[in-house]
Amino acid sequence: MTTTTPASPEDPQSRSWEDAWHKSFPAGAALTIIVPVFNERHLIEELLTQVLAVSAPGIDRLEIIVVDDGSTDGTTAIARRFAAQHPDRVQFIAKARNEGKGSAVRTGIDAATGDLIVIQDADLEYDPRDLAALVRPFLEDGADVVYGSRFAAGSRRRVLYFRHTIGNRILTFLSNMFTDLNLTDVETCYKMFRASLLKSIPIRSNDFAIEVEITAKIAKRGCQIFEVPISYRGRTYREGKKINWRDGIKALVTIGRFWLIDDLHRADEVGRRALNRLERTLRFNRWLADEVRPWVGDRVLEIGAGIGNITQYLIPRVRYVASDINESYLRYLQSMQAAKPYLRVDRVDLEVPSSFDSHEAAFDTVVCLNVLERVEDPMVALRNIARALEPGGRAVIYVPQGPGLYSPLDEGLGHRCRYDRLALTQELEASGFTVEHLQDFNRVSVPSWWWNGRITGHRDFRRWQLKLFDLLVPLFRLLDRFLPWPGLGLIVVARKKVESR
Repeated sequence: MTTTTPASPEDPQSRSWEDAWHKSFPAGAALTIIVPVFNERHLIEELLTQVLAVSAPGIDRLEIIVVDDGSTDGTTAIARRFAAQHPDRVQFIAKARNEGKGSAVRTGIDAATGDLIVIQDADLEYDPRDLAALVRPFLEDGADVVYGSRFAAGSRRRVLYFRHTIGNRILTFLSNMFTDLNLTDVETCYKMFRASLLKSIPIRSNDFAIEVEITAKIAKRGCQIFEVPISYRGRTYREGKKINWRDGIKALVTIGRFWLIDDLHRADEVGRRALNRLERTLRFNRWLADEVRPWVGDRVLEIGAGIGNITQYLIPRVRYVASDINESYLRYLQSMQAAKPYLRVDRVDLEVPSSFDSHEAAFDTVVCLNVLERVEDPMVALRNIARALEPGGRAVIYVPQGPGLYSPLDEGLGHRCRYDRLALTQELEASGFTVEHLQDFNRVSVPSWWWNGRITGHRDFRRWQLKLFDLLVPLFRLLDRFLPWPGLGLIVVARKKVESR
């Protein structure tokens, strides 16, 4: 594929493009264009010809995946023939029966091998030449997702149905209200994603509701989303337009469904679903971050950062290293680095001393939340934390509290134990720390944990329970300090001892 770059190598804009490009995709990027198609025999060949001509700065390889969604008008034969003529760049997949756009897109995502993925409808309403504009925010701004907006100031737009415009505005408004985004066009076909992100998202909708479903999920995952203006040449129902008022009703239902349900990661991407659900309690995460933030310094190593659910509340810092050992988490954390020169992502295993060789005495703070209770040897882990700290540096640790509360819920989360104040203090002091601060946290959840774990024997909380809990967190924060029993968790701040000379 021929890339488009400024002519002069001395052009500062050219150099900035190249620097951004190599930082985002050091091995060179491939763009996958997924084309879901159903009964478009008059347009499919022209559409694919235009897509083959796509050229974008930074894109070294183009991959087109045509997913025929059970066409019955001859589209299948035309698309199959076109793919056979371009076997190096066009892949054709035929579905046995029509299941809807969402189903076709899901099939295309599974087959995609590119670094970026974009969806291209086969009806020629969207101009493939606009795809270059969608690529730019990935290179220049570290985008995770880019939407092409038909309502931003594009170069041209065919004037059509007023009622469709009103319907789109209503859906966009409601989607924004439930996701806290400020998109101008949630129903746009042109949505471009980092492939690793899109492949990690479970897509449940088989129809046009895929648009609001994906938007809800990327919003909850805290993705960096950009919009760029695109042209639009919509068609009439006489010309073959397929979306109708029923799809609008389905979209409304889907907006509410995925506001209530935090179905954000494919199980094979993140492992334990119970842990993932706990990570989706966004208000709870903010509460915990608010409690530990006063103890966090300027140069920070976070152990077990996961998908950055606490990281996002502790940055920016002079230097912040977010670490984990899960490769899927690390890929997700790396997407957070763009436009954050202070943030670095590294693989650090708390139980492997060699993981800390390059971090010796490099930090004034190590943050370790919900990790110590899952390691096999806590003494090795605490000594490694001490190695990463400069003398007098702080370890900020959160662990589950209350040995008597240990239950199948803990087993489901991989907890080795639940701590008490004495046991944690002894382990810290034996590892070269002096305990500076101990704080009970989340007293309000103790009855619920006892009931679900000790009485009913559940290994996981129900989604509705977590959602209700998270909605009530502002009230729980006010009540928590007045409850008389110990917290479900324990926050400890310990200083690394300064050796006397």
